[in-house]
Amino acid sequence: MSTFWDPLRHRTPARIGLDRVGDAARTRHVLESAEALALARDAVHGSLDVDRLGDELRALGIGEPVHVPSAAPDRATYLSRPDLGRRPADVPVLAPADLTLVVADGLSAEATALHAAGVLAALLAELPGDLTVGPPIIATQARVALADHIGAAQEARLCVVVIGERPGLSAHDSLGAYVTWAPAPGTADSARNCVSNIRRPHGLGHADAARTLARLIAGARRIEATGVQLKDTSGRLTDG
Repeated sequence: MSTFWDPLRHRTPARIGLDRVGDAARTRHVLESAEALALARDAVHGSLDVDRLGDELRALGIGEPVHVPSAAPDRATYLSRPDLGRRPADVPVLAPADLTLVVADGLSAEATALHAAGVLAALLAELPGDLTVGPPIIATQARVALADHIGAAQEARLCVVVIGERPGLSAHDSLGAYVTWAPAPGTADSARNCVSNIRRPHGLGHADAARTLARLIAGARRIEATGVQLKDTSGRLTDG
């Protein structure tokens, strides 16, 4: 029999209007929640296959990928010491470029493995020809701010970092992308723009994410800023 919740369940992966038996949720809901929690835990503790990702990024044709580990020596330290994930163990010597691209494992290496190369491939097709792009950086045990060190070393005007987002009970494989103008150590989060929930089939697709990032990049170049000064509303960028 149809209920009030049925049409709403088709619009969201969130667990809403769960059936009950007496005072308890039905067994299938309990098992589904346990499975979602297990997937989220696996995502958080999983490791990135750097070699495989390197092959995918190499195929983009923008240079040999460079692996940059963070100052966190292992996953356990990374999870307990976010500050170590925000800085690289060592900053490589890189040729100057207008745009730095960083691919980071973040809190879901699975999301990075599934979506990062596809998003970057779509993004490169949207970029103007006068924008020089450095070789892709693979950052492991990394937080978003690690990319600021790479961008500064590359003297980049812009940095895009794609990173596995914190898993939830509805999504364990969601990718986020951050755009930062004039990246430098100490950059505040308010100076970045974020495109989140990049995943298939229940999130933002690769092509749509790339178009949004390209609009942000164009807007950032126009006003020479990102973050709270740059807005992307209904596909049209505004500043202020």
